[in-house]
Amino acid sequence: MRRDGSGRGVSVAAATALVCALGLSAVPEAAYAAPGEPGPTPGGGTGGGTGDRSLESVRQEVEGLYRKAESATDAYNLARERQTRQEKSILKIARAVVKAQKEMAGLRKRAGAMARAQYRGGGMPAEARLFLNADPGDFLDGVTLARKGEKATHGLIGRLARTQVALDRYAESASKEWERLDRSRAKKAAAKKEILRKLARAQRLESRLAEDERERLRGLEEDKARSSQAKWLDTGILRELGSGATARGGRAVGFAKDQLGKNYVWGAVGPDTYDCSGLTQRAWAAAGRAIPRTSQEQWRLLPKVGVRDMRPGDLIIYFRDASHVAMYVGGGAMIHAPRPGRQVTVAGAGSMPILGVVRPNAR
Repeated sequence: MRRDGSGRGVSVAAATALVCALGLSAVPEAAYAAPGEPGPTPGGGTGGGTGDRSLESVRQEVEGLYRKAESATDAYNLARERQTRQEKSILKIARAVVKAQKEMAGLRKRAGAMARAQYRGGGMPAEARLFLNADPGDFLDGVTLARKGEKATHGLIGRLARTQVALDRYAESASKEWERLDRSRAKKAAAKKEILRKLARAQRLESRLAEDERERLRGLEEDKARSSQAKWLDTGILRELGSGATARGGRAVGFAKDQLGKNYVWGAVGPDTYDCSGLTQRAWAAAGRAIPRTSQEQWRLLPKVGVRDMRPGDLIIYFRDASHVAMYVGGGAMIHAPRPGRQVTVAGAGSMPILGVVRPNAR
């Protein structure tokens, strides 16, 4: 989707109509090599060409690599989220430890004062000194004071014991959190390595194509999306889909529209570039609703609704592993950040296999 001179996305209503029209087009305008056929060779364009390999097989491999990288990205983002939570948890524990240590120091100071007072009394227990007192009035007053002193002593001992238990518990919790944090860091590093390897492989494949072949590759991707959208529309789904968004859903859609034309960048959450779940998370944040960072967590944690009940602002989760997410904008269309080398765009909601739909603003 191109952007006009003001930098804003073109009309989504017009784009939706175009998407639906394209979705009903059954015959592609150009023919491409089918799997197994000899692949195209460079014409007048630049690049290395595909040689004997079909362009369709290149498309399938590139798409597969990007899909796997997207799935691994979810694992990376989830590990990063957990690392952030664990760091906050450790900080909270550290603050609790400081507070408990200050309390422990105060209690020990009081216990020391009590011990020094007893030493000054010759080490004789308060009860024994009471019985040696000849004045009945002083004796009765002393009994009351002794009971209060005994209660205070027991209370102090109990608080010391409880504070020590709390300190031990905090130390154990901190140790476990550090272990989990180390595992999270290792998982994140492994996920990032896997992602970068797949992205590099896909980019190498595309870079070897001649310029005209890269355009034809984009055409193959669009043909496949149009075909899937046409099959989806043939089910009569448009007659059943809701058209009204909630106030928050409308704000989320408005934010997504304003991002049209911005580049997909792995791991990006705006404001100039996005990955798929970064876009949906920021759109709903702009609408005042915090949602999880990854498409898999969005699918797992947000309220689910039926596909035929979805309305603008709902999030469509794609593929069996929930590795891609888009925002439904009405009229059978969605907005999403597709993959590296592409821009945030409007596409048919049925252009990829739908796993399900979630509604961030359930009420």
